Amino acid sequence: MCGIVGILGEHEAAPILVDALKRLEYRGYDSAGIATVNAGVLDRRRAVGKLVNLSDLLVHQPLAGKSGIGHTRWATHGAPSELNAHPHQAGPVAVVHNGIIENYKELRADLARAGVEPQTETDTETVALLCQRFLEQGLAPVDAAMATLDRLDGAFALAFLFDGQEDLIVVARKGSPLAIGHGEGEMYIGSDAIALAPLTDQITYLEEGDRAVVTRKGAEIRNADGQLVNRETRTIRMETARVDKAGYKHFMAKEIAEQPMVLSGALSAYLDGDAITLPDPQIDFAAMDRLVMVACGTAYYACAVAKYWFERLAALPVEIDIASEFRYREPPILPGTSALFVSQSGETADTLAALRYCQDKADRIIAVVNVETSSIARESDLVLPIHAGVEIGVASTKAYLCQLNALVLLALKAAEARGRMSRDEVAQTLQALRGMPGVLNTALAREADMQDACARLAEARDVLFLGRGLMYPLALEGALKLKEISYIHAEGYASGELKHGPIALIDKTVPVVVFAPKDSLFDKTVSNMQEVMARGGRVLLVTDPAGAAAAGDEAWKTIVLPEVPEVLSPLLYALPAQLLAYHTAIAKGTDVDQPRNLAKSVTVE
Repeated sequence: MCGIVGILGEHEAAPILVDALKRLEYRGYDSAGIATVNAGVLDRRRAVGKLVNLSDLLVHQPLAGKSGIGHTRWATHGAPSELNAHPHQAGPVAVVHNGIIENYKELRADLARAGVEPQTETDTETVALLCQRFLEQGLAPVDAAMATLDRLDGAFALAFLFDGQEDLIVVARKGSPLAIGHGEGEMYIGSDAIALAPLTDQITYLEEGDRAVVTRKGAEIRNADGQLVNRETRTIRMETARVDKAGYKHFMAKEIAEQPMVLSGALSAYLDGDAITLPDPQIDFAAMDRLVMVACGTAYYACAVAKYWFERLAALPVEIDIASEFRYREPPILPGTSALFVSQSGETADTLAALRYCQDKADRIIAVVNVETSSIARESDLVLPIHAGVEIGVASTKAYLCQLNALVLLALKAAEARGRMSRDEVAQTLQALRGMPGVLNTALAREADMQDACARLAEARDVLFLGRGLMYPLALEGALKLKEISYIHAEGYASGELKHGPIALIDKTVPVVVFAPKDSLFDKTVSNMQEVMARGGRVLLVTDPAGAAAAGDEAWKTIVLPEVPEVLSPLLYALPAQLLAYHTAIAKGTDVDQPRNLAKSVTVE
């Protein structure tokens, strides 16, 4: 969501800050701003909308100084406006903030009694005003920042910059990620390593509750108990800085096209001949009684697919839950239960909170993440990196595919350990899985056929997606993708549920996308498809050659994909779900990579 950057450097900070913020655009934002200290004077510039507006403002109103902080804001408290944009300044202090200050109203009431009135609608301004009060009471900048932090409840990553202090940034992390970068005579702050990667490859991740005093000489870090601590400095891979479109019109198009390559790389990370190699081979699936899987959004639908895999292949009972609901139900975690959490960023606030609920209850905490240095990864017992590479488009594509890959490998490992599949049976499935990158390339060659259908989909106000078995979660994911980037209302249903209510929606204006490979449930799905067509519905059938032959030519449009084993079909059918959404959004002229109101990494509840 919101992005934070900061620099104590040897060169003019403003262009460096703006460039770093550009690398955080993929997270989603509605305004941006920077603040610097020059000749001891604190000043700032802010603008609504895209970063180009801030860049234009800086051309006409330059901001000098070699120390500064910057922010891209995704509105929580207060509408998107220049007044509500960060950095927030109160006299001699400027603040940038990710997260939500839950007790800001209480703090505002205290400030009002002291005669201090806010000028904005944001919770963040309260932090700046509180720090200003402590400064006015005679506290030094570092002490004022620490006293302010002591008063805050909620989730936050914060950075403080002070008038008259050209070699000081105070930062804190509670619930939202924050990292410190180390350079030669320079120091950097970032909410995402991508922002800092071109500046340094030496990164220190703050742990939960950490506070740090950053100067050009380094960072003094204290933990939540106020004790001085040393946090590991890690070397990050410089390829994480690559966020170019490589000739594609959109990041989403590039990331869809990259899927055969990234899947091949992800498989090589986990397969050794006919064996699946996990980072920790000691996980005991045979002794596991139950698996709880928790995630949000697209990652939740990956869990929904995996539930079929674990239960069908390994006979392992699985419960899946939406992270934002899970911990508030206070579900009992019985002995013999492991908990698995899926998140692309590894920083999803709801998922991280659910993980922490399970930490002293579940036998084993397993993380399936794309960022190995993320909070969810660091707080888990076993980490399964999905190896998708940097994903910029808000609508997840290659990360979803690689989540499915990691989960099916884990399910196969469990099936063998629990005696439900022989080594030869697992090896046979792995052989087919190794061929999936080539299958995906074949399917990508049929993109034009999928694009043809999207002009009609773009005219619709409502679209339904249907699927059975492993295709039901794909129907949910297909509907989500279409909603996210085309703004068309779409819903996914289990095909058998159609007659229990949703069929009332069917008429000639409602396209119905049916995912139906020629699998064990194909005949039942085709019967549901016939029910749609009998009521004037326009069916777009996505199937394989055998399914196309069996279904006939009654569908409005049929998209034919290569034939794959039933167990692996979700990895293939994710592709048309993505391409249909992408080309429909193109036809409607929406912002594919940064759809309205959405953010890539949701770090607030």
